[in-house]
Amino acid sequence: MPENSKVKVDVKKNPTPGDVAEDMKAEEAVDAPSEDKENDLEKQLGEAEAEAKSAHDRFLRISAEFENFKKRTRREVDDFRKYANEALIKELVGVVDNLERAVESSIDACDNNQLLEGVDLTLKEILKIFEKFNVKPIEALEKEFDPAVHQAVLQEPSGDHAENTVIREFQRGYTIHDRLLRPSMVVVSKAAERPGGGNGDEDADQEK
Repeated sequence: MPENSKVKVDVKKNPTPGDVAEDMKAEEAVDAPSEDKENDLEKQLGEAEAEAKSAHDRFLRISAEFENFKKRTRREVDDFRKYANEALIKELVGVVDNLERAVESSIDACDNNQLLEGVDLTLKEILKIFEKFNVKPIEALEKEFDPAVHQAVLQEPSGDHAENTVIREFQRGYTIHDRLLRPSMVVVSKAAERPGGGNGDEDADQEK
């Protein structure tokens, strides 16, 4: 037994070319899995980076959508606060019309000054409420006709005003904040007719 053991030891100390080739194959076999593992790690790293980028893009998109939602909601809430009383105020505008007509027609004819003062005071209180809710009358008289806020019911020739000017107001218009509540019903001027049925523009053309 000792001799056999000695032989084995001697063989290991003096390897043959075959033993060397086997050892190299064993080393290559060990190195190959190591390279495959490195490639797998690089692949996993690339997939993880791509997934992280995709998640970041989704986060940015969702954040932008949420910001737009907050802005839209804020605008809707602001609009609701500004125009929540629009229907009620539109009804009150008709009341103001009647009170103004009552005051104007009673200034000279009314013998009861206390009654007239009471009506006038009521009118002023309602107008104060209008101011509180940013309801403003539209300035129409002597202004250029604006179809956005004026409603023309008649056209009259006028030599004292430029063409397309508001010369009378049948019904006062109002705005609430930046929105039209009711247009002004107005009479608009047109070029005055000259003797002979012409107007200033035609005369100027004939002179040329």
